[in-house]
Order: sequence, then C-alpha cells, then structure tokens
Amino acid sequence: MPEVLFRVDLNKPMEEQDTPGHNRWHPDIPATVSVNPGAVFRIECKDWTDGQIANNDDPSDIRDVNLNRVHVLSGPIWVNGAQPGDLLVVDILDIGALPQAEWGFNGIFAKENGGSFLVDHYSQAAKSIWDFQGIYTTSRHLPGVRFAGILHPGLIGTAPSHQLLDKWNRRERDLVATNPGRVPPLANLPTPHSAVLGSLKGAEFDRVAVEAARTVPPREHGGNCDIKNLSKGTRIYFPVYVEGAKLSMGDLHFSQGDGEITFCGGIEMAGWIDLHVDVIKGGMAKYNIVNNPVFKPGPVEPHYSEYLVFEGISVHETTGQQLYMDAHVAYRNACLNAIEYLKKAMGFTGEQAYMLLGTAPVEGRIAGIVDIPNACCTLSIPTSIFDRDILPK
Repeated sequence: MPEVLFRVDLNKPMEEQDTPGHNRWHPDIPATVSVNPGAVFRIECKDWTDGQIANNDDPSDIRDVNLNRVHVLSGPIWVNGAQPGDLLVVDILDIGALPQAEWGFNGIFAKENGGSFLVDHYSQAAKSIWDFQGIYTTSRHLPGVRFAGILHPGLIGTAPSHQLLDKWNRRERDLVATNPGRVPPLANLPTPHSAVLGSLKGAEFDRVAVEAARTVPPREHGGNCDIKNLSKGTRIYFPVYVEGAKLSMGDLHFSQGDGEITFCGGIEMAGWIDLHVDVIKGGMAKYNIVNNPVFKPGPVEPHYSEYLVFEGISVHETTGQQLYMDAHVAYRNACLNAIEYLKKAMGFTGEQAYMLLGTAPVEGRIAGIVDIPNACCTLSIPTSIFDRDILPK
C-alpha cells in the first residue's frame, strides 16, 4: 500500500483533524505535505459534507445541510519543483471506500437550500442510502436496482493564483448582481461562515476567509467537475498557477450518472485515493493547455452494452416556449422523459427515479447542436441494472 500522506478521522470535523484540510480555494492556504515528482501516495478523504449525512431513512439532514461547510478537501499537496506555467500530471492509480464506511448517500436538495438541476419539478429534500458489495451497490430506497460503480473524485484541482482568484470572484459577483434575490442563488460567493482553511489562524485566517472562492463550481483549475470517467487509470494534466501547484481533492463518488443532476450528486462517500504525480516543465505554453485541464480516461469502467435512450429537445417543458439551441433545456427534457418512464416501468416515485439518474452510470450526450432551432440531448440508461425487463412491450 502506498504511504498515506493525509489521514482523516470520520468522527472529527475537518478543522479538528490532526492535519486539517480546507473547503475554499485560495493561493495562501498552506500546503499540508510535499512530494517529489514521480511520487506515489495515498490520500484519505471525508465525504463532501464533512459527515453531515447519516445512514438512516430521514431526509431532514439533506434538507438542513450546511452548504457553507462543503466541500471539505484533503490537501493542499505541494509538488516540489512545480512552477506557474507547468503542467501537473496526476495519475489516479486506485480508489476505494474507507473500511469503516462502506456505504454512501444521494439526495435531492430542497429549493431553498441548494436546489438541483430539476429544482422546479422536485423542490423538496429526499435521500437514498447505498450499500457497497465489492464493485456493486444497492439501495433499500430504490428496490430492484443493482449496478457496478465507477469510483472517482468529484473534485480535484490545483490552487488558483491571486490574479485568477480575483477573476473568479469578479465574474461571479457580476452574475449574482443580475438577479440577487434568486432562490437558489446564481452563484455562491465568498463567505467566512464555516470556512476551513487548513492551518491558517488569526488575522491571516480572517483575510483569506473573505477572499477565498467557494468550491461548488468547476473552474479553470479543475475543481468540482464531477466527471465520472476520472476513475482508475485516468491521467489528468492540470495547469499550474502557483508555486508547488497545491493539489487538493475530495467529494469521492462510488458512482454517478452524467450531469450529477440531483446536486447531492452521485453516491457520495468517504474514501481513499492513490495518486502518482509528475511535472511537465513549461507544459501550459508547450501544449496550449491554459484554460482547463485535459485528461485521458482509464480503462476501468462498468461494461454495459444495452441501453434505453431518452431524447430531449430545447422546448421549455412547462410553457412550451421554443428556445434556440438550448442544450440545458434539452438535457432537462431528456431527464424528465426518463423519470416519467421509470415511474411506470419500475413503479418509482418521481424522486426515486430522479435519484437513480443521479447515481447509476447513465450516459448523457449532446446528440445534435446544429439543427436550428432545437438542440437534441440524450440520456441512456443501462437496462441490465434493473431486476426486470423495462422495455416497452
């Protein structure tokens, strides 16, 4: 087993760990450990909510979750020799659940506390618990379903520079200003409430807490991309913006459907991840990888060959308004069409079907983006995850 460079105690909040991690992005958050290029090591991670969700049938913890606490991340990890303009090469060698926590959770967030992709249709909190059996998972809350997971970090990225951090905060403030009273908000702006900033204390903590960016969205450095294919064997090329790169990660998922549409997204879990790191000097300019990471997927993922595919087009689902090439609306319609079908085929409630689409290894696609005025998106559900034939007869 690789050396464990970051350990977690599941009974302690992140700021009380022997080595505390962080839940904001800022270049001045101190690194917890340093490694040389070529190093192989293990990092342990708490679940993204810092242990707020219990293994029970009561969704009130999903409803009342403190979203200022998320995401708790392990790191930052300083990579010796990494300089701005380099590429940090990260290989995901292996990933798994912690032995004392072989279960995970999914949830639909309430509209007034986070919301979700289909918030206008499912505005109340709901929860499903998933038990792990090797590579497979089942849930007492979604009977008749069993599938293999594709384990991955929902969130992994390097630290921003001060210049990049200022750009993030400026553009997100401008967005919120267009509709400041919106519920849920258009973006989550910096707040010192529930901030965890590693070993920072006193005046430095206070300064960073009001500047640091929330971890909720993906940005140029990677971050909360929620790409299910970042699994075992994946190699990721991250832009480096600060000395040492300051790599951090968390939000581990046992499985996830494309889009992570419930927001409390895939099957969230506490776990460990084995990594190998290296550096390509001057790699950002050499390969013109400057705006976002690039990755090569690994060879390990569930092999499903038969799917039932649902289409959606860019016509608003309630008003009937024709929209121009709107992939967001088209994918929303594909999801809604799948949910309505599963309510009949499996006897699910809408909430159960919605959580299935957030957890199972469904495939989301932009099928057509040129045929005006309708974009076409698809959602493909592997049929063998069900204990019965769900095809129309």
